Amino acid sequence: MEQGIQEGNSSSLSSVSSGTLSRTGYTVLAFIMGVLSAGGIILNVLVIVVTMKHRQLRQPLSYALVNLAICDLGCALFGGIPTTITSAMGYFSLGRVGCVLEGFAVAFFGIASLCTIGVISVERYVVVSNPMGAVLFQTRHAVAGVVFSWVWSFVWNTPPLFGWGSFDLEGVRTSCAPNWYSRDVGIMSYIVIYLLFCFAVPFTIITVSYSRLLWTLRQVTRLQVAEGGSTNRVEVQVARMVVVMVLAFLLTWLPYAAMALAVVMDSTLYINPIIATIPVYLAKSSTVYNPIIYIFMNRQFRGCAINTVLCGRRAWITDLQTSEGETTVASTSKSQKISPKGSLN
Repeated sequence: MEQGIQEGNSSSLSSVSSGTLSRTGYTVLAFIMGVLSAGGIILNVLVIVVTMKHRQLRQPLSYALVNLAICDLGCALFGGIPTTITSAMGYFSLGRVGCVLEGFAVAFFGIASLCTIGVISVERYVVVSNPMGAVLFQTRHAVAGVVFSWVWSFVWNTPPLFGWGSFDLEGVRTSCAPNWYSRDVGIMSYIVIYLLFCFAVPFTIITVSYSRLLWTLRQVTRLQVAEGGSTNRVEVQVARMVVVMVLAFLLTWLPYAAMALAVVMDSTLYINPIIATIPVYLAKSSTVYNPIIYIFMNRQFRGCAINTVLCGRRAWITDLQTSEGETTVASTSKSQKISPKGSLN
């Protein structure tokens, strides 16, 4: 543990940010991160509270969705808030131990979040692509996926604490992450393997699952058209949801992973600290995007969330849910070949 804390760049953490940005620049970054952190905390706490409060939301998929909310909440609390404070101060004020702890926490919760998104992609493919999906994907499978996401993240994020790899300052040097910049052979080997198993593997699972899901929807659409029917609303909603999910994943994580890999592969590459900070902020913004995309675009959850926020003022909410329920029933009756539960609506 001591070796992991002492490993990495030997720069003084109390003054490394001097001259990187103006005082106004650090204030702007602090404001942006503060907004992202506050939004992530509020939305993810709401997800957890609403799911616990409403029994009808406790389906197998809910285990993964709540786990995703916990991961994002951890990133916002242990990554977003410290970065907001240090950005406001204009330098990293938490010292070497603080750097290691923050870097580990953000990486630990972040990779667990990516793995959970992979679990969700597999679940949605199974349910949507198989008429008996509700039977095949049960609670025990969801729990196994959640446990695996935490174990996988723990296995790959603890080596820097014991000397293989390290945590160091990144971007404008007000936050910490795995050390992408060191030319040490041991650290470089860790980063390459880390990117392979903690980014490439989840990305492949997500891409394959959603590609096969869209292919299944296309086949069903062709069958319906051949039988004289038409593409129903459920299929369009599923396709739109999949596109949004994949684009959000690429937007938030691909720039960060690509930058890290580029720095590792090319020792002469120089990236301006301000430019290097953009992927960092994009990755941390996933704490806000995830609950909106994966949960609040779900009609049933959205109705329960509104009811919770308004503390039981249900006059117009009941009408809204009734109207949406009628639409859902009508659509589901036309699309039983896709998903008897309509889990993506």
